[in-house]
Amino acid sequence: MPKGYWIAHGRVDDPAAYDLYRQANAGPLARYGGRFLVRGGARELREGEAKPRTVVIEFPSYAAALACYDSPAYRAAIALRQGISASDLVICEGYDPDG
Repeated sequence: MPKGYWIAHGRVDDPAAYDLYRQANAGPLARYGGRFLVRGGARELREGEAKPRTVVIEFPSYAAALACYDSPAYRAAIALRQGISASDLVICEGYDPDG
């Protein structure tokens, strides 16, 4: 079964307030098996446009990635980052060469 991924490019305008969002999203991410593969760090934009921060979160399945985003706990976390950050987020199914 292919894994699921959240791929986000974001900008944080208020780091102190954003920490409240991080604290609130920890529970739902853990509950649905989310694991950070990329969380900021060095990067070099080679084509197109992207916000300054990149995050990639891996889930055990595409269904888990969707369920986490749609969960009431994560929806509540999203409300904490509104007005203090901006993001583009794609939820995608990973490639499974055997399936």
